[in-house]
Amino acid sequence: MPSTLTKLRRKAKAAYRNVRGAKMVARAIASTDHPLLAHIIPMRRCNLACTYCNEFDDFSKPVPLEEMYRRIDKLGALGTSVVTISGGEPLMHPELDDVIRRIRANGIIAGLITNGYLLVADRIERLNRAGLEWLQISIDNVNPDDVSKKSLKVLDKKLQLLAEYADFHVNINSVVGSGISHPQDALVIGKRAVELGFTSTIGIIHDGGGQLQPLGDEERRIYHEMQALEKSSFTRINKFQDNIAKGLPNDWRCRAGARYLYICENGLVHYCSQQRGYPGIPLEKYTREDLRREYLTEKGCAPHCTVSCVHQVSIFDSWRAPQTPASDTPVSSPAEELVRIK
Repeated sequence: MPSTLTKLRRKAKAAYRNVRGAKMVARAIASTDHPLLAHIIPMRRCNLACTYCNEFDDFSKPVPLEEMYRRIDKLGALGTSVVTISGGEPLMHPELDDVIRRIRANGIIAGLITNGYLLVADRIERLNRAGLEWLQISIDNVNPDDVSKKSLKVLDKKLQLLAEYADFHVNINSVVGSGISHPQDALVIGKRAVELGFTSTIGIIHDGGGQLQPLGDEERRIYHEMQALEKSSFTRINKFQDNIAKGLPNDWRCRAGARYLYICENGLVHYCSQQRGYPGIPLEKYTREDLRREYLTEKGCAPHCTVSCVHQVSIFDSWRAPQTPASDTPVSSPAEELVRIK
């Protein structure tokens, strides 16, 4: 168990994160001209091969550190609030700690999504020293199967290490939906996360195109029980997930390409992990005009989208600046558009 001194240090760090987060929220409401969240990929290669995942390979080399620095600095220049490092498996990047430090040096909140397999006590302490602020692990089942090896049985010791050593916030995400054989496992995983002092969330697995598939009766029951474990999360505020669970479309304004950016290992900006190819512009050439155009561009995939991170950032702008089909979208600022429609 963590010592009293460790607990006090963690509380101080959590308070500091909350203050920074509050400032980011205030800035997001005041200004629409900057990204709120960017996912950046330093490594497409993964040490696992979950059958539902379309975001990995088994051969790619890590993006060179200097190139990662240039991309992070560009995100800083665009005023990005949060950068989450994803993959592939980002812990396979040999200079990941330096990447995290560069994010923090730009005044950006630093997050990491990992499968957790490579976490040991020393690696967690290195992440502490690098300045990581939050980490998420998705655990798909209690026991590994042919669909996913991200199981509680394999990862529970890793979770115990995080509880003992991590100074950053830890969230454990469990899943229901297509390809998950035992949806009740999500409850076991969620309760274990809370027991260890972490937050717990639940996601609904999308199909290969990032689109929703309605949950069955048992899956919906598990989903609603899991919501009771979520002390606070956007999934309980914006109701996106509730509609997804019922197989219903969502009527919303997707701000991908503007408030949310997905930067692949080749340095291209995409709408999200499931819509790679659009707009497909190199990050180094991405401008305020690109942000403004995509802010106002309606995305045809939005009604049946299950990509929760895009939902979460778009909620900040759900009340302003209606979107139009891509061919009709003017390159003007969202503020100018808001004035025009008034």
